[in-house]
Amino acid sequence: MDWNSTIKGFVSYLQLEKSLSPNSIDAYKRDLAKLQKYATTLPKPKSPSNITQDDLEGLLKSLNELEILERSQARLVSAIKGFYKYMVLENIIKENPAQLIEAPKLPKTLPVYLTLEEVDAILGAIDMSHPQGQRNRAIIETLYACGLRVTELINMKISNLFLDVEVIRVIGKGDRERLVPINSSAIKHLRLYMNEIRKHQKIEKGYEDFVFLNRRGKPLSRVMIFMIIKDLVLEAGIQKNVSPHTFRHTFATHLYEAGADLRAIQDMLGHRSILTTEIYSHVNTRYLKNTLEKYHPRFQ
Repeated sequence: MDWNSTIKGFVSYLQLEKSLSPNSIDAYKRDLAKLQKYATTLPKPKSPSNITQDDLEGLLKSLNELEILERSQARLVSAIKGFYKYMVLENIIKENPAQLIEAPKLPKTLPVYLTLEEVDAILGAIDMSHPQGQRNRAIIETLYACGLRVTELINMKISNLFLDVEVIRVIGKGDRERLVPINSSAIKHLRLYMNEIRKHQKIEKGYEDFVFLNRRGKPLSRVMIFMIIKDLVLEAGIQKNVSPHTFRHTFATHLYEAGADLRAIQDMLGHRSILTTEIYSHVNTRYLKNTLEKYHPRFQ
């Protein structure tokens, strides 16, 4: 099989059997395009089934020499391993050439999160005199109240809001559903947005159930959410690198600092493994250490 047809089959496998999001699939396709380009520009071009472990190690070595970021290399290795695992599963090859290749070890970095004062400063930076201000307030309130991923936010449906019982249904990675409580402040601003702004918009056909819409009556894009937050953070005078995901980290960190059970946080975030959620215990340790250094007499 040639590269294009094999990658096409792998993409179908990711869509149908792994239920990956379009963004994740696009990332796989970009990484496999690098492997395809490398394999077809070798002195003797190779098809997917002819690639060896030495070839894959040669690709990683070339990326290292080009000083490609280790995180990008690690993602590429993950894509390659998944690709060749699929080929073995489909009996396209018998031996997996990617089985023994290793990704670079990445340093564990603690997530950036906001203080409560910084969250309030961002909310205070919203210009409520414009119609989009109420929408943006509802967006920030919902991100912080529910710990949503940006894709979960832009795909949120009115039919999945159960505001009378203070719960929303979230469709997460792999189309996995979870119920997340939502607080009264977020409910208030969601209702204000839907009743006072959204209700009076002309909505494009097919998008009637989407909560957050742009001026043209279509769902907001990921890029637009990033831009909204970037502008608000700048207006609030916050120096941290803040993205939509920062509110997810903030949601989890504030819960853990207040004594919430890690398993409950895992369920609300939609993490498959508790190991992913445990990062917030390390964030809390850092917070405690900073407090100790600031207030303990022996640390003065």
